[in-house]
Amino acid sequence: MQFIDCSLESHGAEILDILNDAIVHSTALYDYRPRTSDNMTGWFNAKTAGRFPVIGATDERGALLGFASYGTFRAWPAYKYSVEHSIYIHRDHRGRGLGVALMQQLIEAATRQEYHVMVGGIDVANAASIALHEKLGFTHAGTIRQAGFKFGRWLDLAFYQRILQTPVTPVDG
Repeated sequence: MQFIDCSLESHGAEILDILNDAIVHSTALYDYRPRTSDNMTGWFNAKTAGRFPVIGATDERGALLGFASYGTFRAWPAYKYSVEHSIYIHRDHRGRGLGVALMQQLIEAATRQEYHVMVGGIDVANAASIALHEKLGFTHAGTIRQAGFKFGRWLDLAFYQRILQTPVTPVDG
């Protein structure tokens, strides 16, 4: 396995496939409709504008096995040291430790960029994602009950956070 910086041109279609599988078959994303290539263009543009990484894990042939990224947690200035992350593994490669490996890469990137808090919003029924986050030092920060509605049922959204030891000297403004 190799870690790479994903780009729209090289990995947009594979990321789109992974996301759309999650939308159609799971509650990992609280979306109803599969995304389009236009959505991916906007998504990558936002990542680039915010200097947010899109880290991929590839096999020896270069196929994307999964990816992880983060972005703005909330749009107000005082949240500038917090990011909300996401991680998605291709359905054929789950349960092999890729999630842990990608999250470790993401934590390192957030630390280098001097973020202080990483937040993950996880459907409470997603025991595998919750276990992964807890294994990596994330703690439960709260649950919003019935936050979403998908597949004919109400969904509870749990938030997990990890506090990083950065920045050394945070500033207002």
